Amino acid sequence: MLHGSETWPVRKENVEALQRAEMRMVRWICGVKLKDRLLSKELTERLGIDDIALVLKQNRLRWYGHVLQKEDDDWVKKCMEYEVEGPRPRGRPKRTWREPWIVVNEGR
Repeated sequence: MLHGSETWPVRKENVEALQRAEMRMVRWICGVKLKDRLLSKELTERLGIDDIALVLKQNRLRWYGHVLQKEDDDWVKKCMEYEVEGPRPRGRPKRTWREPWIVVNEGR
C-alpha cells in the first residue's frame, strides 16, 4: 500500500484516505464489523501495527537520509537544491523538503 511513498507529495487528505483504507483492512483481517463497536486502537494494538502516518514519515526520512549521504554532484541531490527560474505561478507555493512535516494525528 505504501510502495514508493518516500517520494509522494503527501497532503493531509491523502494521509486521511490511507488511514481509512488501512482501518478497513485491519477490521477485515480481524474479522470485526463496524457494528461490533471495537476501537480502532484496540485492533491495531492486537495486530501490532503502527499508524500509517508515522510509517509514511519514517519512509520519507529514511529516503531523505540516503539523499543527504550522496555526493554533491549526484543528480538526486542536485534536484533537491534546484531553484526554478522565472516568475512563480499564482497561488500557494509548493512544499519543499525544507518545510516541516504536516502533523496529522495530533489529538486523535
